[in-house]
Amino acid sequence: MKDMPLPSQMQAIGFVPQQGTQKATKDAPADIQVQDHKVPAPQAGEVLIKVEAAGINNADLLQRIGGYNVPEGASDIPGLEVAGKVAALGDGVTAWNIDDRVCALLAGGGYAEYVAVDARQLAPIPDQLDAIEAAGIVETTATVWFNVFMTAQFQAGDWVLIHGGAGGIGTTAIQMVKAMGGKPIATAGSDAKVDYIEFLGAHGINYRTENFVDRVQELTQGHGVDIILDIVAGHYAEDNMRALAHRGRWVVIGTQGGVKGEVNFLRMVAKQAVLTGNLLRPRTPAEKGEILSGVVEHIWPLYADGTIDPLIAQTFPLAETAAAYERFSESDRVGKIVLTM
Repeated sequence: MKDMPLPSQMQAIGFVPQQGTQKATKDAPADIQVQDHKVPAPQAGEVLIKVEAAGINNADLLQRIGGYNVPEGASDIPGLEVAGKVAALGDGVTAWNIDDRVCALLAGGGYAEYVAVDARQLAPIPDQLDAIEAAGIVETTATVWFNVFMTAQFQAGDWVLIHGGAGGIGTTAIQMVKAMGGKPIATAGSDAKVDYIEFLGAHGINYRTENFVDRVQELTQGHGVDIILDIVAGHYAEDNMRALAHRGRWVVIGTQGGVKGEVNFLRMVAKQAVLTGNLLRPRTPAEKGEILSGVVEHIWPLYADGTIDPLIAQTFPLAETAAAYERFSESDRVGKIVLTM
C-alpha cells in the first residue's frame, strides 16, 4: 500500500517561557501554546504516526518548568506516548504497513497531530482497546515492565511495594504485579485513594496516617518486600531500606521526596540489597524495542482479555492541554489523563 497524502503543516503543543523570563521555572512555568509545525518526514528506519491520542506523564509537567532536560536529538514538543495509525514509512521499514493501529514509546514529540519515531519503538494496539486507551498505557506499562520485571527480576510470589499507588504508574504496577502472581502493597495520601488501591487488588497504606515500614512488616510477617518501585526517594530513603527483605531490590524512578536522603549502608550490606535507578526516556531505540517486545508478549494479552484495565481518568482535546495539566496535578486524581487530536 502506498503512503497516504499528507498535509504539510500540523498543530502541536509548545512550551514558551513567560514574557520577561528567559527560561521556565517552577515559579514561572512556561506558557502552553498550540503552534504550527511542519509535518515530520520519516527517516530511514522510522514510521510516521497520525496521532489520535497522547498520554500525559509527570515528565511532561517537569519539562514545562525546566525540570527535565530533553534528551539530545529528541523533539522539544512534549509527549512520551501516543496511539494512532501508521501514515508513512521510512526506507527499510518492513514490519509495519500503512493504516496499522499502533502505539509508541517516544523520547518526545507526542503532543502533535503527527510524530515520526524509530520503528522499533512501536507496538500494535492491544485487541479490544481503542486509541485513547492505548495512548494511556504505553509509558506506564513499559516503565513497570522495565523496572519491576526486567531490572528487579520479579518472580511470582514476590512482595512488591509501590509508592504513589493511585497514579498512572502505580495503578498499572498494582495490576501487573497481581496478574503475574505477585503480592502488591501500595502507598497513597488519602483514605479514598487507599480504597481505590485495595479495589485494584493491593494492600493499601495511607502514608499520612500509618508508618509504611511497620505496616509492611505486619503484612509480610516480618519478611519485608522483595521489590520497591519508588517515585519518592529523598526522605523515604532509610524507611525504604528498612522495609526491604533480604536480597531485596529497590528501584528509584522518581524523586518527588527530594534528590537526597540518608541510607544506612551497613543495613544495605547486611541485607545484600540492590539499589538502582532508571530513566526510560533517554533509552536507545534498541533498548525501548526490547522493553516493548516483553510488554507485547507478556502484558498486552492481559489488557486484551480485561485482566488489566487501562484506567483512563479523563480526556482533553489538544487545545485544552493547560486544563489537562491542572487536572493531572490535582490530588484526588487516579488513573491516566489523555489528550485527543
